[in-house]
Amino acid sequence: MAAHARIEITPSEYVTAVAYPAAARTRAGIAVLLAHGAGGNQLSPFMVEFASGLAERGIDAVTFNFVYSEQKRRLPDRNDKLEACYRAVIAAARSGALEPSLARSALAIGGKSMGGRIASQVAAVDAEGIAGLVLLGYPLHPPGRPDQLRTKHLPAISVPMLIVQGERDAFGTPDELGPVLRGLKAKPQLYVVDAGDHSFKVPKSAGTPQAQVHARVLDEVERWLRATVAGKRGS
Repeated sequence: MAAHARIEITPSEYVTAVAYPAAARTRAGIAVLLAHGAGGNQLSPFMVEFASGLAERGIDAVTFNFVYSEQKRRLPDRNDKLEACYRAVIAAARSGALEPSLARSALAIGGKSMGGRIASQVAAVDAEGIAGLVLLGYPLHPPGRPDQLRTKHLPAISVPMLIVQGERDAFGTPDELGPVLRGLKAKPQLYVVDAGDHSFKVPKSAGTPQAQVHARVLDEVERWLRATVAGKRGS
């Protein structure tokens, strides 16, 4: 059963987090913090499906709102404010304030689109206590603007990364990501969603039910976390 918690960001601002405890019979001792994309919040169908899907697979999952989405504003906050919010959630997870078991778990961070990008920026500055990154649709560049790359911070990341990218992602295809990732010391793993877009949606002509596409992604995230992150408490 999901549990809600309030996290103080500043004396006048807070955000809500939702913890999805892992199934006890398959618990891996791994927690993942997942931040939402720019146009949604933690209660979007994508976020709920992925957090609950990981919990069913033995991975403790936590979602949260950024301050702007908590306040029901449409435009995202500045980068520094988004990063500060993410750091506050990491601190709350590490302290056990969200769920006591999280303080003893290996911790990965990430999220969908913008949420994953902010997680990667946080890890690039300070990866203490972070054992890995899970980026669900990395926004390499704005749609139609391949010259505006969001890659400057990536070489500073030292922890393992899993990037799940749709084959048709308008924010950066796997072919565009490939040359960037090959030069990183973190040796990221790239999982491609065949025919998938930025949210891993596939056309009906692909012949694969959407639920099956998401299940395959969740299986890969679980596999990677168990193989790469389990037993680690970050750098």
